[in-house]
Amino acid sequence: MFENLSDKLDKALHVLKGHGSITEVNVAETLKEVRRALLDADVNFKTARDFTNSVKEKALGQDVLTTLQPGQLMVKIVKDELTELMGGETVGINLSGAPTVILMSGLQGSGKTTFSGKLANFLKRKKSKNPLLVACDVYRPAAIDQLHVVGEQIGVEVYSERENKNPVEIAQNAIAHAKQNGFNVVIVDTAGRLAVDEVMMTEIADIHRAIQPHETLFVVDSMTGQDAVNTAKAFNDRLNFDGVVLTKLDGDTRGGAALSIKSVVDKPIKFIGTGEKMEAIDVFHPSRMADRILGMGDVVSLVERAQEQFDEEEARKLQKKIAKNQFGFDDFLNQIQQVKKMGNMKDLIGMIPGAGKALKNIDIDDDAFKGIEAIIHSMTPEERATPSVINGSRKKRIAKGSGTSVQQVNQLLKQFDQMSKMMKMMQSGGGRQMMQMMNRMK
Repeated sequence: MFENLSDKLDKALHVLKGHGSITEVNVAETLKEVRRALLDADVNFKTARDFTNSVKEKALGQDVLTTLQPGQLMVKIVKDELTELMGGETVGINLSGAPTVILMSGLQGSGKTTFSGKLANFLKRKKSKNPLLVACDVYRPAAIDQLHVVGEQIGVEVYSERENKNPVEIAQNAIAHAKQNGFNVVIVDTAGRLAVDEVMMTEIADIHRAIQPHETLFVVDSMTGQDAVNTAKAFNDRLNFDGVVLTKLDGDTRGGAALSIKSVVDKPIKFIGTGEKMEAIDVFHPSRMADRILGMGDVVSLVERAQEQFDEEEARKLQKKIAKNQFGFDDFLNQIQQVKKMGNMKDLIGMIPGAGKALKNIDIDDDAFKGIEAIIHSMTPEERATPSVINGSRKKRIAKGSGTSVQQVNQLLKQFDQMSKMMKMMQSGGGRQMMQMMNRMK
């Protein structure tokens, strides 16, 4: 996420780090490089210029030149300005109304239909809502089919009228259906085009006028950079939307859209899409994103994702097994499944301070656990519960069944043994005391 921008900003700020001599001249030179990094990321020129002017003004106003750690102060100022540039505060979604009506807008290919499903899943799981998805793209039969597939995947009903070619009527009928059947959120997926045109803009404006949505979201492909910002302005002029959704942030994103869109249309980024899975949706936090852009990680989001998969009852059972030295491969497999649900591995590693930069040239496969899972699935129930029974002949059978080598099986058994000992140690007095001390510090 924003790897090129992060690298260039890091290089630009590097000259001010350490204990070297800091002058007004090299502050200006650093900000020149910062501006160049922003322009390379396809940030709006006026936005980049105003950003660096603001940083310079605050830097010189806070006597950066005379502080003991000017480089660190400069990084903080840049971080604060990046946060402000992307909206400053986190802005939630408006869920007032009975039902709440959410209108999705955007160009074809922006990920609008997929994100409609992600949003429905998010509201169902995290907000305990009962959403209804509405298929209002009457031009592409595949769009209706796609929404039905997404709805089935997440267990959410989809309202569609395949013979009706009037999207305004479909949307109105869907809202009536929601009121009659106890749905408290209606998410209306609309048609898009490959480019902004009058027919599409008139149609979505008509839908907007007819259903008076409580929330109108503009969905944009974050990989399109400055084009995304121009498109957002065109939609906002007609719809006056409430917020922006940035999709495909897990791809080769330069960052131009995320950094420019708030300053150009003065509307907050509310959500980001970070992968293909239905769970790959995050509320947008400007401060956390600024941290990630500057290579500081995002531990808060990482912990939140972990907590989403955390089951207290399961954790207690696991704790008892560890204490009795009964932690087996079935438990290990369950832990792997929970980690996988947190998101793609590269995104998770990018949340660890310093890790993203250290591993930037290493290809991290989302199927990193596939070999481990294959080995475990090739074990018998007895072998999973009591790994100590696995002897030479069993290892050969497991390796053959999993398509791996005996060496790989040995490696997993060794790592599992080391992990089990470490977990057992954490359950001992010293480990418990440390955990209690950490809890008191919260």
